Amino acid sequence: MNENIGAEELEIVAFEIGVVVPKSSGNNKDGDETNDCIEVLVDEFRKAGLIVDRVVGLQNEFLRLGAPLKTLGQAAAELQLKKRTHIGVDLQFHWDEVEAYERQPDGSLFSWFERYCCHRHIIYGIVNTSTSTVILKSDGNEVHWEPGKPLLRTLESMGIVKEVFPVHDETKRKQLLRSWALNWWDFTVQPIDDICNYYGTKIASYFAFLGMYTRWMLFPAAFGLTVQLVDFGSLQLFVLSAFFISIISWAVLFFQFWKRKNSALLVRWQMNYPAVDNESKYLEDEWYQFQSPVELMKKQGADKTDKPRGKEAFQREEWLGHFMRFRNDAMIILSIICLQLPFELAFAHVYEVLRSDVSKFCLTAVYLFTIQYFNKIGGKISVKLVKYENNKNIERRADSWVYKVFGLYFMQSYIGIFYHALLHRNIMTLRQVLIQRLIISEVLENMLENSLPYLKYSFKKYRAVGNKRKREKGTSSEKTQYMSRVEKEYLKPDYSASIGEELEDGLFDDFLELALQFGMIMMFACAFPLGFAFATLNNITEIRTDALKLLAMLRRPIPRPDATIGAWLNIFQFLIVMSICTNCILLVCLYDHEGKWKISPGIAAILIMEHVLLLLKFVFSRIVPEEPAWIKANRMKNATHVHDMCSRQLLRSISGEKIHAELKKDE
Repeated sequence: MNENIGAEELEIVAFEIGVVVPKSSGNNKDGDETNDCIEVLVDEFRKAGLIVDRVVGLQNEFLRLGAPLKTLGQAAAELQLKKRTHIGVDLQFHWDEVEAYERQPDGSLFSWFERYCCHRHIIYGIVNTSTSTVILKSDGNEVHWEPGKPLLRTLESMGIVKEVFPVHDETKRKQLLRSWALNWWDFTVQPIDDICNYYGTKIASYFAFLGMYTRWMLFPAAFGLTVQLVDFGSLQLFVLSAFFISIISWAVLFFQFWKRKNSALLVRWQMNYPAVDNESKYLEDEWYQFQSPVELMKKQGADKTDKPRGKEAFQREEWLGHFMRFRNDAMIILSIICLQLPFELAFAHVYEVLRSDVSKFCLTAVYLFTIQYFNKIGGKISVKLVKYENNKNIERRADSWVYKVFGLYFMQSYIGIFYHALLHRNIMTLRQVLIQRLIISEVLENMLENSLPYLKYSFKKYRAVGNKRKREKGTSSEKTQYMSRVEKEYLKPDYSASIGEELEDGLFDDFLELALQFGMIMMFACAFPLGFAFATLNNITEIRTDALKLLAMLRRPIPRPDATIGAWLNIFQFLIVMSICTNCILLVCLYDHEGKWKISPGIAAILIMEHVLLLLKFVFSRIVPEEPAWIKANRMKNATHVHDMCSRQLLRSISGEKIHAELKKDE
């Protein structure tokens, strides 16, 4: 039955990995291709069970690799992947028991992340099994493939294999273009399961969060539009207070219900964090540090032979990790206070002194461009600091880095606004700054994230075609060679972060944009209620532009195993608490026009409201459970089922041993 499954999958196998090698120069004088590096590599790929499609480009040759289901299944068994079974328990994968495992929402056996791990395990697992060194040829040069060494790693070190990258599946990509990126009629509806199947759980979680966030934004947008445009006269302060209470309640409830939805998505996408933590060390080391499977197998074997550590060793490692994180966080905070804070205050003061609106607008634009260089420096320093922390895996390291870098962006984005709101108490100037920040920041971000990838790709494409024409100048060939799809993908930029690309991908910039927008509209909601309407329109556009960016302008991203928004959830929670404090201060400024700061009944009521809202946040987070009841019920049902099966198996084993002992006694 497994052979039939493999045969069916072979007919519809997709090419998902691309390997870039030099074009054959045709300088092989003796005509013997048996020892040619590229020919040997292709032959080894096929021996490993992969399907190879060779595409000759303008400058390079591309090997598109696809794996039948049986090949993937055997690799998954070697990797000891854990998969969800029909009884709801994650067990180690065995190809012979393939029917026992649940399928993905699209009907496939393996997720994109699992397929990607299997592909890399296969291609980097091709080693020289002989006892002697194999001499390979590449354009007249010798390449020594030593015993036990991976072939692909050897060719990469020699510069023969230029890059290994995931490629788009054209059929699925075009389907997503129609149903997602170009589908403007359904404003926030997205094919989340299809996104998960094609891009992985991490990117799908971002778009699920963005879609739900945008839908929930419709209420504060309508309320804020009413508050901004309607003159309530003497009741204006009361209406602002009601608006403030409403948006805080809205934000707390939104994140509680997002946690519930995320829990449901984890179940639907067959994510089990206890199981993932057990295997993530292997998968993430292979994926993000690009170690070969052979090296990792040796490392795993060494880990198994190590003596178990005592309680003191674990405690020492735990507290050392806490101390290193505390030290690094303190260094970042002190750097922000001593270096960035004076710069931000100087900018805010110059902005306050200027009288011309045009000058202020130009100053803001120059400032936003200049601050990008400071952020890059801070990001690089944070990456070096995180390397010294004792984090368990790449996702933990990324979360630690996000916390540090967000402190830089928080200071950059909000200290000038605090300056206008608290020191000068100039509400009109504050509103002008908010409008400029929202408009300039959003427009600048969209221009950079959508235009720069296209410009980079166009430049690389133009240079590749130009070099091809120069080489062929003067030849009699009139045949025009067009650029293939895989070569176009190779020339496209990666989905990488603007800073800290060692730890994060492009999701960092997307989440950062959302977090800064959320902080801007929440912390100064009483000064500019219309900000929610601006944010809603931007997010509706952001869903489609981000989708178009991923599908048409960038390479297919490397999948990540995580299926939550990670550190960003805590950042959003922090911004809610900050919003309670800042909006209460704004209400005090609006109430106390003379700036006497005396405790009057109105100010006392605002201070009481602040404490009530902090209590309300705590109460709402307890009233709305983070996990739906049906998930808990299913987990208990599955646990009971497994317990019963294990109990029956144990009883059979005990009974069999007893019968065997009695028979032996009778003999």
